[in-house]
Amino acid sequence: MFFLFGVDPREKRLPFDQAVVCPCCGRFGRYALVMTYMCFSLFFIPMFRWNKRYLIRTSCCGSTAEISRELAEKLQNGGIRELRPEDLHFSGRSRGVRRCGNCGYETAEDFRFCPKCGRPL
Repeated sequence: MFFLFGVDPREKRLPFDQAVVCPCCGRFGRYALVMTYMCFSLFFIPMFRWNKRYLIRTSCCGSTAEISRELAEKLQNGGIRELRPEDLHFSGRSRGVRRCGNCGYETAEDFRFCPKCGRPL
């Protein structure tokens, strides 16, 4: 007898969109609400989920900010229609890290152009 099982990270996009000018790269984009979690599957059937996290991801440069479960539920149910900049704390922004809007490369140096793809930062 044999068993097929696995543990893998999964991601689910939840119903929320907001048009914004990205605070990380300065380009026009959208905020999307995403839930990430770990999943245990038995015979390719998902059985258990754990380690749920809710993220806001930008469509322009892919920057992410983690939000609380309560805020994510309010966004899904329509209790909050729009996110404010003080609600979000993007990972690279507080450390002085700049992110390329084209390839997503992060650098702490004061470059005018991306060292990876050569586009202006």
